Amino acid sequence: MCGICGIVIPEGTGRTLDEATVLRMRDTLVHRGPDDAGLFMEHGVALGHRRLSIVDPAGGHQPMASADGRYVMVYNGEVYNHPQLMPALQAEGVHYRTHSDTETILHLVVRHGHDAVSRLRGMFAFAVWDRKAHELFLARDRFGVKPLYYWHAPDGSLLFASEIKALLASGALRPELNRRALPDYLANHAPSGNETLFAGVMRLPPGHTIRWKDGRIEIRQYWDLPVGSGDGEGRRDTVLVGEWLERFREAVRLRLMADVPLGMFLSGGIDSAAITAAMSELVSEPIKTFSVAFAEREANELAYARLVATRFGTDHHEIVVSPDQFLGALPKLVWHEDEPIAHPSSVALNFVSRLAAEHVKVVLTGEGSDETLAGYNRYRVTVFNQRFGRGWERTVPGGVRRLVAQAIRGLPAGSAWARRLGRTFLALPADLDSLYFDNFAVFSREWQQQLLAPSVRNDLVGADPYSAFHEALDRAPAGASLLDRLLYADVKTYLHELLMKQDQMSMAASIESRVPFLDHPLAEFAAHLPERLKLRGTTTKVVLREAMKGKLPEEILHRGKMGFPVPVGAWFKGEYTGLLDEFVLGPRVMARGLFRQEAVEGLVRAHRTGHPGHDERLWALVNFEIWQRIFFDGEPIEAIQSTVSAGH
Repeated sequence: MCGICGIVIPEGTGRTLDEATVLRMRDTLVHRGPDDAGLFMEHGVALGHRRLSIVDPAGGHQPMASADGRYVMVYNGEVYNHPQLMPALQAEGVHYRTHSDTETILHLVVRHGHDAVSRLRGMFAFAVWDRKAHELFLARDRFGVKPLYYWHAPDGSLLFASEIKALLASGALRPELNRRALPDYLANHAPSGNETLFAGVMRLPPGHTIRWKDGRIEIRQYWDLPVGSGDGEGRRDTVLVGEWLERFREAVRLRLMADVPLGMFLSGGIDSAAITAAMSELVSEPIKTFSVAFAEREANELAYARLVATRFGTDHHEIVVSPDQFLGALPKLVWHEDEPIAHPSSVALNFVSRLAAEHVKVVLTGEGSDETLAGYNRYRVTVFNQRFGRGWERTVPGGVRRLVAQAIRGLPAGSAWARRLGRTFLALPADLDSLYFDNFAVFSREWQQQLLAPSVRNDLVGADPYSAFHEALDRAPAGASLLDRLLYADVKTYLHELLMKQDQMSMAASIESRVPFLDHPLAEFAAHLPERLKLRGTTTKVVLREAMKGKLPEEILHRGKMGFPVPVGAWFKGEYTGLLDEFVLGPRVMARGLFRQEAVEGLVRAHRTGHPGHDERLWALVNFEIWQRIFFDGEPIEAIQSTVSAGH
């Protein structure tokens, strides 16, 4: 795992490259690659690389040039079919100078050009400079496991990097808030499309490439996840489950490729437990497993993780994080994330990554299962609501429906019953935005109308917080089921932030994380599974549960989706309520002119007086303000940490 960056400048701009600029970009990423560093520069182009040595530590130095010197490459990731590609290339007469997968990609580009990317199985972001054609080629893996950001300057220059902070370190662009992305952030935890919260900074979409030449860029999609077609409808479930399990085992086996120690993040849920079970069949030594929790009982799932660790005889390690540790780390981790931290579990992930880094350099994780196998409760609720709503509208008189709605609206605001009944009755019959997106948003469209200052609302008239989801849904075949369309849309949008969380929080601790559930042949097979093997009644991830019968403890096998519990709501209501005064209600927040004071005051007051359901909203606002202080105000992280410490 590594960090990459670079700059290309077209002829005729009069601009020259400064080595100090590129080194500043590159070494901003030192946490991504503390083992080695490299630089390539010539007229109009520079490529920088920081390396975390995983495969062929002695021979994989980058930037790497082709034998004839025409192509120069920097690369971040792992190509898991490298052991198969390497002998095949050698049989074609290719001479290898190393044993690294970097060289395999380079040889494929030399022989197959831009089509080389479709032959790779793994996670990657790379750049190849063609010195003869004066052309830069950038590529990102199919799901976006590895990050790649870019800025296309008005003069045609292109800057790219593994993290946004490296682009900012160039000094070529000034950090400014991208207001167009604000509704998306407020609704969906994070920007879900190709834009970021930084004006002008874009991310290369997963499964896409960029070709830069003479100041112009061409973006091309080389892969897309199929939308479920029910190809397995004519086959017995036991056969489909067995085939899925074999593909899953292969995905895990491929991700054990490393020349350094590796381990497993064990959460106590079925996803990480299933990977641990598969790993135990493939390795002879005890697996090193790592878990994190909080002292609060409701936020401590260590008992489940220990159950799995005992079942498979792992070398198990744990860390319990205090509120002081958690909140004290927040400013530095916002810097690592580049954008506000979407989920509190990101902070916990960094703590367990630091624990793991004391023992291993590679870990496997369970990301991607929920979006490919229908693991989230919101899928179950939405599918039920759609079916129930159709029957409700057809069979219940309008007067009765209005009386039920009136009774629900009369329940105490924010009560659990009001939320549950509202999601079942008030959103139906309704469009998908109300039924699904608004129903599970952090700040729904209605909430945003109350929250945003009038001037901001005027600037954002017509802005659609769900535009990226709508674009994905529009690409799905019209005949696909609602569930399969939602899964496809979440893979294209929501999953991206989870993968960035996984990448940046683990790379902040200088360890590599691998995601077997997103092995693309496995995910393609899962997409074609009939709906009954994903969601059956109230049972989610049916194929995974069936495949793990007899392998996992019953307590794990039948657990519902819990998420990773972080008690920030209780902290904000108790000893750490002062953080809300500073980062939500404070004068610096109000001076930015983005939010209505009455709205944020009402939100904080409701939370402090016991109204549930505001934890995510307050988390989003606290992180947003910390992020602005770091990247826009230039406030030192240490100063913000002191403010956090003084806030309780």
